Amino acid sequence: MPTYLVTYHGNGAPPATPEAQQQAMEAFGAWVASVGDAMVDPGAPLAASKSVSSSGSSDGPTSGRIAGYTLLRAADLDAAVQLVNNHPFISRGGTLQVSEAISIGA
Repeated sequence: MPTYLVTYHGNGAPPATPEAQQQAMEAFGAWVASVGDAMVDPGAPLAASKSVSSSGSSDGPTSGRIAGYTLLRAADLDAAVQLVNNHPFISRGGTLQVSEAISIGA
């Protein structure tokens, strides 16, 4: 079964209070539980980044900061999208991108 990388984009406004943060963590935990065996790695929020190219490195992304990631297993891309349709990051104004990870036979 293919693996899918879910990247979190946009501000996905962080909760303003400790109580709201707790509610957000509970919502994420409930989403993780709802995904069940499809979860490969719940991932993590991402902080500072640098872009690296043949000309060196620079602060920040070249475009579209990635705020976090998750790895899922699903039968196909449409099934993976169905798994993230109710992700709590979306309700906070963020966007999720779902991409199939191509196996290179490691």
